[in-house]
Amino acid sequence: MAEIKVPELAESITEGTIAQWLKQPGDKVEKGDYVVELETDKVNVEVISEEAGVLQEILFQEGDNVKVGDVIAIVGEGTASTPSASVPEKEEPIQQVEEPKAEVKEEPAAKERPIASPAARKLAREKGIDLSRVPTVDPLGRVRKHDVEHFANQPVQAVQPTQATQQPSAPKPQVELGDNKPVERIRMSRRRQTIAKRLVDVQHTAAMLTTFNEIDMTNVMELRKRYKNKILEEYDVRLGFMSFFTKAVVAALKKYPYVNAEIQGDEIVLEKYYDIGVAVSTDEGLVVPVVRDCDRKNFAEIERDIAELAQKARNNKLALSDLQGGTFTITNGGVFGSLLSTPILNGPQVGILGMHKIQLRPVAIDEERIENRPMMYVALSYDHRIIDGKEAVGFLAKVKELLENPEQLLLEG
Repeated sequence: MAEIKVPELAESITEGTIAQWLKQPGDKVEKGDYVVELETDKVNVEVISEEAGVLQEILFQEGDNVKVGDVIAIVGEGTASTPSASVPEKEEPIQQVEEPKAEVKEEPAAKERPIASPAARKLAREKGIDLSRVPTVDPLGRVRKHDVEHFANQPVQAVQPTQATQQPSAPKPQVELGDNKPVERIRMSRRRQTIAKRLVDVQHTAAMLTTFNEIDMTNVMELRKRYKNKILEEYDVRLGFMSFFTKAVVAALKKYPYVNAEIQGDEIVLEKYYDIGVAVSTDEGLVVPVVRDCDRKNFAEIERDIAELAQKARNNKLALSDLQGGTFTITNGGVFGSLLSTPILNGPQVGILGMHKIQLRPVAIDEERIENRPMMYVALSYDHRIIDGKEAVGFLAKVKELLENPEQLLLEG
């Protein structure tokens, strides 16, 4: 008999939430098998079994909060259950008694557990939807997030149980207020709660201001067009705009070092390295994985790192080390169509650059000529406690200068 415990997660993380059980009571477990997925404040962590055997008992349900060291499941000796896929849902499953306290009525739920993605399970849990009732067009029967969304948007009468033997569904999250106005209450995920708390903390602790500028992207777009095929052939990576902005930011940080700093007590810590966080939007919320040593990498290496981190973020495969230690952050609201915004600092950092949508606008070339140019508004939010307006404006002007003359980046990098 072996206990599965919540492992040490990170120095600042002491608890998590059961996001998804990957094994069910009666399932065979090999040593090293993933048994449960935990949602923490920053990333999802999959917990393994240290012993081989059969999963005897689950002590916490999906959605429950657990702390480091808590025993969450028991693995012991026994014979794994092997339900037949051809048994109709209404037939009683074969009972397997492993311990006197195991209740037979729990077996059907385990055997009928549908195959679903973690995002689908999370959304169904938030909306109180039974996944076994959600239809899917996936050839393997896997329920996806969009299947749950489509099911949730159907009229109520279209999703009523059709079998007399079906268990009552969880209470609907939709409730009626006194004036008969419908509302929906959705429990915030642990990560969303953490994001909310950190953003409010930054607003309360930093003297945050934002300065703006605009960049003519003509030369960057032409340079990218000239080199994108060569870089794709040589490095097997697509050349985007993020590497240009990252290189420009690093050069500007070298000229304005207080933008690459943080406050610790009554001291200013000037960081002499350039680990740039890149904000990535996922189904679970915004995360900021960090590209290390950007001053030592070329354009292709930066693009590859960003692509790999973004893919890991969207698949919930980021490690805590991927999120720690950034010195400055870049966020691109332009991919969603944002024309202008004021980004919030990613504490304890004191600067964040916001990119926006590239849009053709008439620009005065000289006193006589006006041309349509691809323009982008950029915003620098900064902590006024250690960065003065002169430095902030100078930093953003340097980024603008380098991106409007991108050949300089080859020398600055």
